Amino acid sequence: MRIFALLGLLIALGSYTVGVAEDAWVTYEGTSGPGQGKHLVFVSGDDEYRSEEALPMLARIMAEHHGFKCTVLFAINPETNEIQPNHQTNIPGLAALKTADLAVFFLRFRNLPDDQMQYVADYTNSGRPIVGMRTSTHAFNLSDKEGKFANFTFNRGSDFSGGWGRQVLGETWVNHHGHHGRESTRGIAAEGQSKHPILIGCSDIWGDTDVYGIRSLSGDSQPLVMGQVLAGMTPDAKPVEGKKNSPMMPVAWTKTYTGSAGKPARVFNTTMGAATDLVSKGTRRMMVNSIFWGLAMEDK
Repeated sequence: MRIFALLGLLIALGSYTVGVAEDAWVTYEGTSGPGQGKHLVFVSGDDEYRSEEALPMLARIMAEHHGFKCTVLFAINPETNEIQPNHQTNIPGLAALKTADLAVFFLRFRNLPDDQMQYVADYTNSGRPIVGMRTSTHAFNLSDKEGKFANFTFNRGSDFSGGWGRQVLGETWVNHHGHHGRESTRGIAAEGQSKHPILIGCSDIWGDTDVYGIRSLSGDSQPLVMGQVLAGMTPDAKPVEGKKNSPMMPVAWTKTYTGSAGKPARVFNTTMGAATDLVSKGTRRMMVNSIFWGLAMEDK
């Protein structure tokens, strides 16, 4: 079945080629566009919002339409060599981050070994741009609470408060602000941000995932999109009345993160971005624009 699926994918591809390495990750080779010569690495690993579907979709857009080389990594069960989203301890291929110009993370509660975490830490500290999606606010839950990378854990205390999610992306896991599975999200430009490069062409940001709660955004975070809680799971649902929308929670923002290399990285994070959210043209466009912005390629 894997062979047939790969053949079908190859037939569907026209302007780029795809390579599968050891059945563990996939690389889309963009052939033309402003992204030529740039390498994007997409790291999937969540067991709730289909990051293993969302990131290949986004990577194919960036390769086919914009010319980037795109590598997509997955949570792999080493006993079966198959993608298993709820396998918490193995994402092969993270060495690809060494050559990444930008990394997109869509992770949830990963408990990776030190050798894999080292690639994430090195990239995080390098000053290269980072894009976070949905559950990446709580990307890591490392079992060794005194280990080398313990401060990346989502509920970390004062020494790296909130862990990797809060320190790098801007916030950690707080709660479901909208009702999970019943109340979807309409994205509305934050005050004064409608002309931000990331929001160009994003007239219909919507997702069937709910709004996440935010206590406060860290560092120099700048909200771009506020999440209007809708009383239903379709884009035309009415806004919920009451304090869920007064005030609204940020669902997308920019910030910078400066690691040990001393170079500030551009960071974009959204608590939207599930595979089903990418049905919305505006949500897809926001994600594409965020990658161009992260690479300081807004003029493209």
